[in-house]
Amino acid sequence: MGSGNADTHAAGVTGMCAGDVSGSGTLPRATETRRKRGPSLNRRTGQAGCVFQNSKSWRPTAPCYGRFWIDVPGGSRRQKTVPLGQCVTRSIARQRLREHIEREGVNCKAAFYQNTAPATTLKQQSERWIESLSTRTRRPVKPATIAGWQEALNAWILPNLGDRPLAEVSNGALRELVGKMTAGRLSPKTIVNYVQVVKLVVASAVSDEGDEIYPRKWNHDFIGLPIVRRDKQHRPTVAESELEDILSGVKGRYRLLFALLAGTGLRIGEALALKPPDFGPDCRVLHVRRSIWRGQEQEPKTPNAVRTVDVPEELAQFIRSRMPKGNDYLFSTGKRTALQHRNVLRVLHGVKKVGLHAFRRFRLTWLRRNSVPKDLERFWMGHAPEEVGDLYSNLKDDASFRAMWCEKVGLGFKLVSDVSENAFAA
Repeated sequence: MGSGNADTHAAGVTGMCAGDVSGSGTLPRATETRRKRGPSLNRRTGQAGCVFQNSKSWRPTAPCYGRFWIDVPGGSRRQKTVPLGQCVTRSIARQRLREHIEREGVNCKAAFYQNTAPATTLKQQSERWIESLSTRTRRPVKPATIAGWQEALNAWILPNLGDRPLAEVSNGALRELVGKMTAGRLSPKTIVNYVQVVKLVVASAVSDEGDEIYPRKWNHDFIGLPIVRRDKQHRPTVAESELEDILSGVKGRYRLLFALLAGTGLRIGEALALKPPDFGPDCRVLHVRRSIWRGQEQEPKTPNAVRTVDVPEELAQFIRSRMPKGNDYLFSTGKRTALQHRNVLRVLHGVKKVGLHAFRRFRLTWLRRNSVPKDLERFWMGHAPEEVGDLYSNLKDDASFRAMWCEKVGLGFKLVSDVSENAFAA
C-alpha cells in the first residue's frame, strides 16, 4: 500500500514536469544577473549637500556648517564638512554651500572622471598609448616616430615617473623630471621632446565620452622647461671640399649613394628605398614613393615628401653607368634587401664624423645660394608650403622649367667618378 502510493506520487510528479515542458515549450528562464553599474554623475545624490548647526533650532548668530559628498581617487566617496560662518537663515547657508561646491569643482565632469577612474600609473598608460598609435584610424603614427617615443620613455620618463599614478603627474612631477634631465646634460631640444611625450601619455587617458580624464594646464615657467634656440642647435653640414674628400674616400655603391644624397637632397630613407623603376628616362628625374626604416618599407615622412626630384645631367650620367638590372633596390645587399642605415653611417664615419643629414643641408644651401625659386626649392626638398603663394604656384608642374633650373644650379661639387670600377661592390 505504501509502496503503491509512493509509485503513484512519483508518476504524478513526473507527469507534472512533463506537462510543464510540453505546455510552455521552454524551461523557466533563469534569473538574470544584473551588471553592476559604474559611477555616474547623473545618479549621484548628496552632491548639493546639507547645512546644519550644533543646535536644535536655527540661530542667526550661531556658526553653521555644510556637509557634502566628494569623490576620491580610486572610485570611493567620503563626506566632507566645511564651515560656512554665521548665516541669518538656512537659505543663506545653503546658498553659501552651493557657491563653495561650485568654486571647488566638486560636481564638475573633469573632477568626477579623474577621481572615479581606475588607478593607473604612467607606465601602464604609456603601454596602452604606444599600442594604439599604429592602429588608430586618424593620423596613424609611423614606426620610426613610435620607436623614438618608446626610447624616450625607456631612457628617462619611465625610470623617474613610471610608477606614479596619472593623477599625480602634473607640473610638479615634470619639474622634477626636467631638473634631472638638465643635470644629465641633455640638450634643450631633447628635454622639450621628452616632456612632450609625457604630455601625450597623460592626455591619452580619456573617458568613454572621449573627454580627458586628467586635463592639465602646463606651466612651462614653473616646470623650468628650457627654450630651444634654433641658432644654437647643432646642425652639421659639409663643405664642397669635404664632400669631395668623402667621395674620394669611399668606393662602389657608397660613392654613388653619397653623391646622390648631396646632389638631390634626398633623405637617407628615401634614397635607400629607390629602385630602377623610380627613375625617369635617362635618369633625369626620380620619383620618391617610399622610404626605408630598419629594413622595412614605409610611406615617406610627410605627404609633401612624395615628390619628383630633377637630377642634373652630370649626376644622371653617373647613375646610368651604375644602374642595376631588374627591380631590386638600387642600394641592396647580397640578399637583395635594402642597405641598413647603420651600415651606411659606419662607412661615412670611416671617412668623416658627420651625420647623413649633412648631405641634405648641403643641397639646400646650394639651392639658396643660386637663388632657386622658393616654391621649387620646397618641392625638391619635400618641405611643406609656407605661404599661400606656394599653393597657387604651378612651377612644380612645369617639367621644362624644373629641368632648366636643375641644370643651371648643377651639383655644387666635383663628382669623383671612375666608370671602370664596380659600383656595387661591397
